[in-house]
Amino acid sequence: MLFQSWVFLVFFLVVYLVYLPLRHTRHWVVWLLVASYFFYGWCNWAYPALLLCTTAVNFFCVRRMARGARKALWLTLSLLVSLGLLGFFKYSIFAIENVNHLMAALGSAHKLPLPQDLLPPGWTFILPVGISFFTFASLTYTVDYYRGQIEEEPSFLRYAAFVSFFPQILAGPIERARNMLSQFATKREITREHIADGLSLFLVGFFKKVAIADYLASYVNQVYAVPQMYNSPALFLATFAFAWQIYCDFSGYTDMARGVARLLGFNVMLNFNNPYLATGLGEFWQRWHISLSSWFKDYVYIPLGGNRHGAIRTYVNMFLTMLVAGVWHGASWTFVIWGGLHACGRTLTRELERTRFYSQRVPKFAKQMLVFAIVLLTWVFFRASTFQDAITVVRRIFTTPLTDPQFPVMGYVLCLGLWAYQFTYESRFRRVLESGPMRVATAVGMILYLLFFASSKSQGFIYFQF
Repeated sequence: MLFQSWVFLVFFLVVYLVYLPLRHTRHWVVWLLVASYFFYGWCNWAYPALLLCTTAVNFFCVRRMARGARKALWLTLSLLVSLGLLGFFKYSIFAIENVNHLMAALGSAHKLPLPQDLLPPGWTFILPVGISFFTFASLTYTVDYYRGQIEEEPSFLRYAAFVSFFPQILAGPIERARNMLSQFATKREITREHIADGLSLFLVGFFKKVAIADYLASYVNQVYAVPQMYNSPALFLATFAFAWQIYCDFSGYTDMARGVARLLGFNVMLNFNNPYLATGLGEFWQRWHISLSSWFKDYVYIPLGGNRHGAIRTYVNMFLTMLVAGVWHGASWTFVIWGGLHACGRTLTRELERTRFYSQRVPKFAKQMLVFAIVLLTWVFFRASTFQDAITVVRRIFTTPLTDPQFPVMGYVLCLGLWAYQFTYESRFRRVLESGPMRVATAVGMILYLLFFASSKSQGFIYFQF
């Protein structure tokens, strides 16, 4: 059920019209829980069973921790079940395929009668949509309780409503239990400000997704489907387009999610903060997918030791965390390499970014363009279907003729306009953009564009696959 579809509009109107009078009673949490499970079950009616299993196990583990000793045992059980289900559905096929390749290579090299296929014919697993997001959100409750950072939640219904909250279950933001459970514990007040902010956020996200991301997708898909058929400009422009496609696609989803949550009276965290204006790779990850970046910092980097054990250990921890972040994105070597490139880049540039020369002498715009260029290069491996395709794109960008490609001019106009808006937003002219007339004019412009120029062909959100 895509946010930009008529099906979701009907669903939300029904949910909202019932929710408004119910929020003054004790039944509003139950209604949101039912609506959220229906929303998630719309993708596949088998998914809610997996969601309920993860929710129940983690709630039970905290309940047992609160009743006595052996906290480490119950935390371990929570991690094993949650991450075990995630690993099974997301990585088992990838692992078996790589074992098959390894055994085939060993068998061929040493003439050993090793089995060539550990996977039964036709056997596959369907990756449940949003499993990475609700798994990580659910684990914030068990881990934070174990650390003493949150109180036990006495109501299973409230906890289940938090984990399954329909605006964010499919692609985040990955909210923390300590930020959301308190909101589910009190009646939600909905003011004119909530409604205005919610509609504004939803419109911005809708525009990003439909007017920019979906428009650019047709060109990106065409070029990346057969990269060997295109020369340098087309491959570069397709990669540039993908950088903005994935940003507008994912930030568009989270803007819409935050808008829907705001209409319901909830405050959901900011997930993107103009990441292509970052002046360092570290800052990029503080601006891009903030909920995931902060999750890995708090639950991977810091438990590994963070920066508490010397420079070498700090860099090792940093590298491992970025590598895990790459693997989180998908069961493919291209994602592993993408994470590894960011890990190497972050490790190599950290000290440079802390020098007086870089921080004070290098112009801000030059730093922003350097970071964007590095991120752009890594997106090749994120987008390419295979490692060989990624290598083909990189090689041909730098070695093929500068012939004239066909590309969607309006898409690049929109991207550059959005980029210019972000630069202005972080300058002294920000107050102009925040003025009432400018906000109204921007909203009217987006609506007119959507009415007259946006394509009616809607595409799924990229991050649903993660």
